[in-house]
Order: sequence, then C-alpha cells, then structure tokens
Amino acid sequence: MAKVTVYNSEGKSAGEVVLDQKVFGVDIKPELVQQAVRTQMANRRIVLAHTKDRSEVRGGGKKPWRQKGTGRSRHGSIRSPLWKGGGVTFGPLSNRNFELKMNKKARRKALLMCLTARAAAKELIVIDTIDMKGGKTKAAMGFFKKLPVKGSVLLVVPKLEQQIVRATRNIPSVKVIRADSINVVDLLSFHFIVAAKGSLDIIKKTYLA
Repeated sequence: MAKVTVYNSEGKSAGEVVLDQKVFGVDIKPELVQQAVRTQMANRRIVLAHTKDRSEVRGGGKKPWRQKGTGRSRHGSIRSPLWKGGGVTFGPLSNRNFELKMNKKARRKALLMCLTARAAAKELIVIDTIDMKGGKTKAAMGFFKKLPVKGSVLLVVPKLEQQIVRATRNIPSVKVIRADSINVVDLLSFHFIVAAKGSLDIIKKTYLA
C-alpha cells in the first residue's frame, strides 16, 4: 500500500494517509493517456479562422458588363474568386468541427493513470487544512512556500471557497479546481498536485462509480 505524508497549514507532517490502489495504483498505458489529451484539447478548441466566399463578400450584385459584344471575358459578379477583393475558394471556415469522441470508461481510466503517475513520482502533496487568511495573495504565497513544492501547482479542493479562489487568482502558477472536476490535461500541466485530504474521497467516489 502506498502512503503519503499529510501536511498541515504550517508545512509540517500531520500523519500519513494510505492511497487507494484503485485510484493511485492502476497500470499506466501512455497510448490511452495520449488519446485522452488529444480528445480534450480538440474538444476545447475554438475555431476562429474564417474566410468569406463569394456569397458573403459585400457588393457584386450587379453584372460588371453585358454578356456579349464587349470582347471581354464573361463575368457575373466582381466578387467572384477570380477577382481581387472577391470571395475565397476552399478557405478555412468557422463551422469546422474538430470534436473527438472517447468513451467515459476509457476517459476515467486515463485520468486514474495520471493520478497514479503523479503519486509514483512523489508529485502529489496531501494537506489536511488550507489556511489563506483574508483571501490575500500574500497569504497564499506563504502557504505554498511552506509546502515541499517547486514550480506550478494544481490545488484540488473538495469545494470552491471564495477565500481560496480570491487568494490564488493573481498567482499565474496556481490553479484551483474541485475534486469532482479534475481532468487529464490539468493533471499533466502542473509540476505538483496539492490535494486537500477530503478531496481523495471525492475523487474515489466520482471516478470509480
């Protein structure tokens, strides 16, 4: 059984907690984790690039010259893709769909693999209390300095408290997330995961159901 030290708000040991092997001891398959990351990144993608075709470009309703008798080539609109200022043929459109699908069981399995990997690498820190008095950034910085973390931090809490959110929102290297809303990309994007002790039961209840 894997055990991790539980730290208090002063950064001192407050005992140990046994990690559930069904959550933090699964077999890791990198291919499944990669699929989960690709799926999540594709589904959050916002399509912005859009070119106008000839029907969307303003103007060009009038035929530029008569069909016959001018000696020039036949044209019906100055907004044809052949003309400067006309529409674009086969350009990127905003209605493109990059959505990927992944079944729920596989997605949850990939998430548990990420938790297992972070725990095995000793990048999971468990705390019994979170003390950020007054919701001040200074208090949040002091709190993290007392913990054995270096670099960016994903703070996993049982529920979002306004005091914690306010204290950490101006720290770019810290993100606060509820235990029932964790995802593969966030678990892999931060150097350390700091989880409130109560979050472990919520993770087990949410992702093993």
